[in-house]
Amino acid sequence: MTDSDDAAEGEPDYRASMAAERTYLAYVRTGLALLVAGVAVVGALPHAGADVLRRVMGIGLIVLGAIVLATARPRWLAIDRAMRRREPLPGAPVVGALGFVLVAAAALAVVIVLSL
Repeated sequence: MTDSDDAAEGEPDYRASMAAERTYLAYVRTGLALLVAGVAVVGALPHAGADVLRRVMGIGLIVLGAIVLATARPRWLAIDRAMRRREPLPGAPVVGALGFVLVAAAALAVVIVLSL
């Protein structure tokens, strides 16, 4: 059996498959890091003030982490399916939200630090 026979059966190149798996694991790590960061923001410096801002920032990070974790496996499955069907890979809308929320969290962090 040749490589072209394997491709005809719908099996993606193993390197692409492993890259998709690494991306899935990166989504899981990112989601977990966001959850931990959210908990840390809410719990850090409990007597420093800016309670509302810390809670907003922490909840935003926790929610974003949960969204990243919830979308990781469906995204990996969609990518695997697209590779097997030789279709274009699906977009990643959660990446845009990730950037937006992290910029907002950074802005809130600046406000919190300046209020100390």
